[in-house]
Amino acid sequence: MKEVEANKASWRMLSHGHYEHYKKAIQENRHKFSQIIEEELGDISGKTIIHLQCNTGADTVLLAKKGAIVTGVDLVPDNIFYAKKMAEELGVKNIDFIECDIMKLKEKHHKKYDMVFTSEGALCWLPDLNKWAQTVKHLLNENGVFYVLDGHPFYMTFDEEKLKENKLEIKYPYFARKPECYEDMLDYCSDNKMGNNYEWIYKVSDIINSLARAGLTIEFFNEYDSLYYNCGGMEDCGNGQYHYPFFDTKLPFTFSLKARLIK
Repeated sequence: MKEVEANKASWRMLSHGHYEHYKKAIQENRHKFSQIIEEELGDISGKTIIHLQCNTGADTVLLAKKGAIVTGVDLVPDNIFYAKKMAEELGVKNIDFIECDIMKLKEKHHKKYDMVFTSEGALCWLPDLNKWAQTVKHLLNENGVFYVLDGHPFYMTFDEEKLKENKLEIKYPYFARKPECYEDMLDYCSDNKMGNNYEWIYKVSDIINSLARAGLTIEFFNEYDSLYYNCGGMEDCGNGQYHYPFFDTKLPFTFSLKARLIK
């Protein structure tokens, strides 16, 4: 699929920078889960977890440091190379990594897990949520749990520059069907790198219904008026989240969802 191949090439350009950034942040105890994730995950010690779209493995390492036995998955070979390198250099033992496109993982990986985990900017890179949800189901033990935290689809419709000015102007239609194409790869760790990339826009119902159709039971869907990164001009909430004070209680920026496979 040309869009996925373009994204794969663009993310390869960021791999080394992400490895360096996150390794240093973990060593200095600056890279942590937000308070939201910490509270909603609870005690995962001893749990087997597969982390989908793990990038260079920073959050995979955090899961392992909380006592879980973790496998990270990413389609970019450079990401997996640096993820393994970071885990080894940080002395993290209960961790492994697999190079695979999530859209092909169901056919290639048959181990079952207590939890499937994904978070923070992952869903927009997936071309097919129904196939993704079927993969989540395939990976779960009986009574296994799926957890995701990501940007709220409603917030993601607005013009980013106008949000800074306390203005709401639709830039990305909520009911869009085709992916948005960007000519440069925005990077939150270093300078932007050139390279075409594609992002898919999903409705809240797309996310929930794909998991329900796959046979998972939704346990909660939570919404928050803060965001897990600074999208420009936001203030630090002090708990791993950022916000625009003038949008507090008015606009959802983040959602989290937990679902369970009950057979």
